[in-house]
Amino acid sequence: MKVIQSVEEMSEASRSRKAAGKRIALVPTMGFLHEGHLSLIRAARKAGDVLVVSIFVNPAQFGPAEDLDSYPRDLERDLQLCEGEGTDIVFTPPAEEIYPDGYSTWVEETELSRGLCGAARPGHFRGVTTVVLKLFNIVSPDVAFFGRKDYQQFKVISKMARDLDLPVEVVGLPTVREPDGLAMSSRNAYLSDREREEALCLRRALLKARQLLAAGETSAAAVRREMERLIGVEPDARIDYLEFTDPETLQPRETVRPGDLAAGAVFINRVRLIDNLLL
Repeated sequence: MKVIQSVEEMSEASRSRKAAGKRIALVPTMGFLHEGHLSLIRAARKAGDVLVVSIFVNPAQFGPAEDLDSYPRDLERDLQLCEGEGTDIVFTPPAEEIYPDGYSTWVEETELSRGLCGAARPGHFRGVTTVVLKLFNIVSPDVAFFGRKDYQQFKVISKMARDLDLPVEVVGLPTVREPDGLAMSSRNAYLSDREREEALCLRRALLKARQLLAAGETSAAAVRREMERLIGVEPDARIDYLEFTDPETLQPRETVRPGDLAAGAVFINRVRLIDNLLL
């Protein structure tokens, strides 16, 4: 397994492999890998001749009061996991390689990124789309894999690839969960044992929404009230948003229907967790 930090070296490695007729599969990550990431890496391993995993904690997608400095990192462990999954190249550039002095060009999707996490975290998706486009340009993948836990991110990146005619297939894979149903996330490492139990409230609320819809309730406001009640019993939980949207346009629904997306973000004390469910 080769570890590359330089943009120029990564680009040259991709060019040489593409010239040899190799199909490149990319898994972009921010590191601190867990089983959710590994599911993407395994799928990518099967989808390409050359497997590239990027590890880059992207400062452009963090707000000024967010957890960039404290975001969990363990590069040595990440490299071991990547090697164990048969990764060919790990691209782990320093921030100055991606955003050199004088950097001032940004990429922005303006429709799918409006609501949900886009409304809660202004500027977040501008940072996401910019870094992903740069990774696509540097690595030149034929296919790239993303987790659907970050459903809005997956849809925004898919839209960017279509709108900008990028020659890459964007694939989204299902959320990987802990045995009790908690969506796997690098930020779960922040949670104490008690907070870890409280964090299940979001998953319970999403499952309740599915149950209410199956029982005939179609009012988004009524379903949201019941979700709020379930989350509100946890002393450290604070709702960021609970929304029902069209799964393709991400436009909000007032009347919920089968196939819609139920999505939420909840703070457990200072830890922000997201999850979603297609109803």
